[in-house]
Amino acid sequence: MTEHTNRISVEQCCSYYSIEVTFVQSLSEHGLIELIQQDTHYFIGFEQLASLEKYMHMHYDLDINMEGLEAIAHLLNKVQVLQTEVRTLRNALGT
Repeated sequence: MTEHTNRISVEQCCSYYSIEVTFVQSLSEHGLIELIQQDTHYFIGFEQLASLEKYMHMHYDLDINMEGLEAIAHLLNKVQVLQTEVRTLRNALGT
């Protein structure tokens, strides 16, 4: 699979999901998703689509602003780190 087949343009993505390009740009500016720039065009990798959908749901359906999305992402990341630590400790203890 080539680099060009695992991504979609931001414009196409926004058209598909019926969202504004500025929302995706804002997510990128806040470090919540990564965009790929090629010349003057921006793309989103398919691996980022699940995160985009999650943030879309929280923002549009639950009316959570960008700062709230950042806080939620930070807390979810912390939970994931702690879950990994618990698994590691349980494996070390043999439980």
